[in-house]
Amino acid sequence: MSKDKRHYIIPIFVSHRGCPHDCIFCNQKKITGQGGDVGAEDVKNKIEEYLETLPKENAVVELAFYGGSFTAIPYDQQEALLRVVQPYIAQGAIQNIRVSTRPDCIDLRVIELLKANKVQIVELGVQSMDDEVLRISNRGHSSQDVVNAVALLKDHGFTVGVQVMVGLPGDSMQKCIDTVKSLIELKPDIARIYPVLVITNTYLEQLYHRGEYVPLSLDETIERCKNLLILFERSNIDVIRIGLQPTENILEGKEVVAGPFHSSMRQLVVSAIYRDMILYMLKDTEAISELEIFVHPQDISDILGQKRNNFDYIRNHKKIEKLRITQKVDIERQSILLKYDEKLHKMSRKDFHNIMAN
Repeated sequence: MSKDKRHYIIPIFVSHRGCPHDCIFCNQKKITGQGGDVGAEDVKNKIEEYLETLPKENAVVELAFYGGSFTAIPYDQQEALLRVVQPYIAQGAIQNIRVSTRPDCIDLRVIELLKANKVQIVELGVQSMDDEVLRISNRGHSSQDVVNAVALLKDHGFTVGVQVMVGLPGDSMQKCIDTVKSLIELKPDIARIYPVLVITNTYLEQLYHRGEYVPLSLDETIERCKNLLILFERSNIDVIRIGLQPTENILEGKEVVAGPFHSSMRQLVVSAIYRDMILYMLKDTEAISELEIFVHPQDISDILGQKRNNFDYIRNHKKIEKLRITQKVDIERQSILLKYDEKLHKMSRKDFHNIMAN
């Protein structure tokens, strides 16, 4: 995608009734805020509605079939939904189609259908590469299904995304790390990280109320997501989302029973990385009377942290008398320049990730 073009998504939420399993954490209607089956006419109406408001120039428009099991719905329905989009692809009004699905619902017949209908991106709901965690979660697929699906999709030229969850029953920090390391070996193009939430009307809710499942705290979630983000970024795999998309019901607290929901989860995770990075850069210093941190303007909010948490933590932890964070347009994105005791110390996030790997 050209950097000077804005990227817009037309979201279509597909019923998960085709999904062959009831995962213990899933109530798709609650998660997406959508209910009922989506037909071809619904897709057409949604496209027309969005195209009326989107710019005609300097825009890349993508239609995304969300819901997690697109290729599990009946084949003729997949075909009908995709067929609706083709005139808009031909006209250039829509440039790309994305689908989300299960690893065990990818085969050559599906591949041929997706390719024939100009689908470019396929995201797989992996969740974990630990077979015991998958079994407990009633995912109904194995880690080998993931290996097979990614290989098949990449062999046929698709951009491949993987979605992982942290905090599943039976999961641990090490299992999460092992999952991401296994996925990195498969060379996906993009990734999403979703902390587990206890949603109403799920089996996980029953386990939670019986005391058989304890969700991660927000701090635990940030720590796990931070480690996974570092692993993905170090391998040049773009993490396009951390945390569940906040729907109106979720924001109002109607559907989440428990768990580490935060509407700005990614910023919390990225800010935690920057805090670790700054403390690492200062690890050999004693008390500093004055510190100035230079950052690119687009990184300033992540460096400061929510409610200036990073600013206050660093100042207090290192007993800094005077701390300033200065925006500087000629600093590279995702880099920090520290100035203290007449010294300059510069580091990028990529440098920090590589240091942490050793």
